[in-house]
Amino acid sequence: MPLVREATYQLLRQLGLTTIVGNPGSTEETFLKDFPDDFDYVLALQEANVVGIADGLAQGLRKPVIVNVHTGPGLGNAMGCILTAYENKTPLIITAGQQTRKMLLLEPFLTNIDATVMPRPWVKWSYEPSRPEDIPAAFMRAYARAIQQPMGPVFLSLPLDDWEKRIDEAPALRATSSRMGPDPLYAELFADKINASKRPVLVYGSDIARSQAWDAGIRFAETLQAPVWAAPFAERTPFPETHPLYAGALPAAIGPLSARLEGHDLIVVVGAPIFRYYPYIPGQYLPDGARLLQVTDDPDAAAKAPVGDSIVADSLLFLETIRPLIDRNTRMAPEIRKPVSTKPDLDHLPLSADAVLSTIRPLCPADFVLLSESPSTIAALQRWFPIDKPDSYYTFASGGLGWGMPAAVGLALAERKSGRNRPVIGLIGDGSFQYSLQSIYTGVQQNAHVIFVVLRNGEYAILKEFAKLEKTPNVPGLDLPGLDIASLGRGYGARTFRATDAAEIREAFNAALAHTGTSVIEVPISPSLNPLLTGWSGRTTAGHARSHQAGSAS
Repeated sequence: MPLVREATYQLLRQLGLTTIVGNPGSTEETFLKDFPDDFDYVLALQEANVVGIADGLAQGLRKPVIVNVHTGPGLGNAMGCILTAYENKTPLIITAGQQTRKMLLLEPFLTNIDATVMPRPWVKWSYEPSRPEDIPAAFMRAYARAIQQPMGPVFLSLPLDDWEKRIDEAPALRATSSRMGPDPLYAELFADKINASKRPVLVYGSDIARSQAWDAGIRFAETLQAPVWAAPFAERTPFPETHPLYAGALPAAIGPLSARLEGHDLIVVVGAPIFRYYPYIPGQYLPDGARLLQVTDDPDAAAKAPVGDSIVADSLLFLETIRPLIDRNTRMAPEIRKPVSTKPDLDHLPLSADAVLSTIRPLCPADFVLLSESPSTIAALQRWFPIDKPDSYYTFASGGLGWGMPAAVGLALAERKSGRNRPVIGLIGDGSFQYSLQSIYTGVQQNAHVIFVVLRNGEYAILKEFAKLEKTPNVPGLDLPGLDIASLGRGYGARTFRATDAAEIREAFNAALAHTGTSVIEVPISPSLNPLLTGWSGRTTAGHARSHQAGSAS
């Protein structure tokens, strides 16, 4: 009879889950004992980094990753990134050690008290096996729950003395589908409403990227001849931002969002909640005369939508089902006026964010992965880095800082494991950099090709922008003097640069591309503030329309 540990590792082999990201502790060492040669262990120096790296790796590989953190304290350290993984819909199997069963009643040192309660509500399932023999089957159930839509993290609490027990029957390897198709009746009802619409508009969300519906989304938009907006706070790019039908990103406030959609009689939201609002700016949820249809893989998102009718389904399966039901008519697409970016001043120092990004963009290779955790420079990023390829842009759905740097390392590991080998460019704010900078160590040790471009404006600029919106002057703690980003990166072994002008940026970035390891480029930028809700967005102009042949651009 095999040991529980042996049976568990064999099941993980069968599931193809042979990478474990972790930070080991005393309660985890019995699981990691005699670690198998055919498994990879990715060490991170703090549990938030563990989860962030696993999140990026799982998104890049499109499959679950095993996470191993240290009982209650380690799980506590990890919670911020677990919350983000849940909002990102990333399938992770998070494990934490537990004290010896014989002492649990005493709650000794490092007991994870109420272990299954601690990670909720940010996991889909949380369980501590009643018997040692149940551990392998619990992993099987955890895997099935993690990959079912909406995908997300699950949690197992595992007592340290369970691994040496014998198991008389290994769990059955099982398969389960991971996509939900649309209700045929509702699909026909949606098609009827779409066909009856005179001026439809599309709002696409990140589920389109997760369900690999990029091309299907393009075909649907071109069939409708409808403009496409990105949903507020979309963590994955759902539609090519260079496409003629792309209108921009919607603002995350009730009144301004509704105003952007004026003139349309039908709003079709695919793969997004209704909606991710943040600052409260009142108004109507929908413009006058408009109706809303939503497609989401999350029943909770459908239940809590304040307006509209919903279908719970995978985005790709919905788009493939609905498109044959749509009339191919001669509807005219509204002209979308896209702003032309003017060349920024490269002589004035410190450079603006626009100047830095306009300098970097021409240096990037044809294929790369872009990750952003620099909230105050999103508008500049959208101006100079329009995303026109699927699975090439990632950010965080939760709003919690500290995910970006480890996720960039995880994405780079996924690039290597998949053989794509695209470099990962992480655009990080100097405030964000402080949350999970230990991830640089993992990037260096794993020889992950990550380039962290750290924009140092010496402040929490996004909070100063909020302070203007909320009329809250003199808020303390919004300035960040005295940070030496390059020295911090150097301390973890990264190749580091401090670049102050365009020539130095070009030299540093080209060197980082050639290095194929982990690099940190610190760039001082001017501390200018932008209006919070007036980032990049297109404009549709009523009365100015043009034909757009279906299938002409992608």
